[in-house]
Order: sequence, then structure tokens, then C-alpha cells
Amino acid sequence: MTSTQIPTAAATAPTAVESRAAVADLVQRYLLALDDEELDDAWAASLFTEDAVVAFPPMSRHEGIEGMADFHRTALAAFAATQHLGSPALVVLDGEDRATLRANLLSTHVHHAHLALPQGRLEPLFATGTFVDGAARRTPQGWRLTLLSFRLLWVDGTPPPKAG
Repeated sequence: MTSTQIPTAAATAPTAVESRAAVADLVQRYLLALDDEELDDAWAASLFTEDAVVAFPPMSRHEGIEGMADFHRTALAAFAATQHLGSPALVVLDGEDRATLRANLLSTHVHHAHLALPQGRLEPLFATGTFVDGAARRTPQGWRLTLLSFRLLWVDGTPPPKAG
């Protein structure tokens, strides 16, 4: 083999650096989409495995890609707008096709005008500080999230009233 030839396996298998970057990118794309409200089945398929779990203990949990976009749209409908600021995810590879991740998240939720002062009784913002733990798996379509679990650390403000 000459110095210009690349073995086939090396050409198709991502490096550890590429894999960690791809998993971290999933988290950032997830957060940006929440704020841009671009949540549909194509969005879910680009981020999650078929058996993915998103958990906000003890409040809510969704299992499986089916209905994943609707789960998020419903949760975000409680607010007029959101802004999610995540730290870079620390990604630890477990072999070539599995990874775990950890990040910090600051979420600011803007209440709908009818709920916020002066029309309503709530302060305009509801903010949270959260630890994000997750897992990912390399699939034929690339890296996808299998788990995102959000652990609430602090809250400032009042969440919206439950619908209904």
C-alpha cells in the first residue's frame, strides 16, 4: 500500500474526535430546535433512535420516536417563547457505537401575555438550571440520541398553570 492509499475501514469509521463532536452536536441541535419551534417527525428522526427516551423527572417522560415531536410541541405551547443555553456536552465514548453525555442547561421560559403581569399574576419569566444526562448510539444514519434526562437543580419564577 502506498502512502496515498487509505484503508477502507479508516475511510468509513469516524474517529473518536469526530464521534464525540457528532454526539455533542445532537444536543446543540436539539436545544436550538426547541427555541426555533421546528419540531416535526423529520426533526425527531434526525436526532433520536426509534426507542429513545426523553425524561423530565418527576414531571414527564416520553418513550419512542413516535410522538416525540408532538410531546415537545405540547410542552413548549405552555410558553410564548423559550431560550435554552447549554454548555458544551462532555461526551464519553463506549466503544465505536455507544456514548454517554453530560451538559448543563439554563432555560428561560417566557409566559404568555395573559398569564404574565400586568394582565395575569405571574412574573414574565420562569427560569431553570438543569443537568442533562444522555446516551447515544451510532446507527446506519449516523449518531442518534437514545436518552436525554433532565435533572432540575434550581428554579426562579413560577411555572405556568396546568392546562385544563
